[in-house]
Amino acid sequence: MAKPNYQYEKRQKDLAKKKKQEEKRLRKLEKNAPAAVDGVDQAPDPAPATDRVENS
Repeated sequence: MAKPNYQYEKRQKDLAKKKKQEEKRLRKLEKNAPAAVDGVDQAPDPAPATDRVENS
C-alpha cells in the first residue's frame, strides 16, 4: 500500500491559500481605486522619464 504524500497535499493547500489571498488583494485594490479605472476627466499621463535623453 502506498504512503500518503503529505508534503504534496500541504504544498497544494498553501498554493491555493496564496492564490486566494492574491485574488482578494486585487479585489480590494479595484474597489479602492474605481476613479483611476473610470478616469474620463483625467488628462493622460506625460511620457515616462525613461524615454528622455539627458546629456550631462
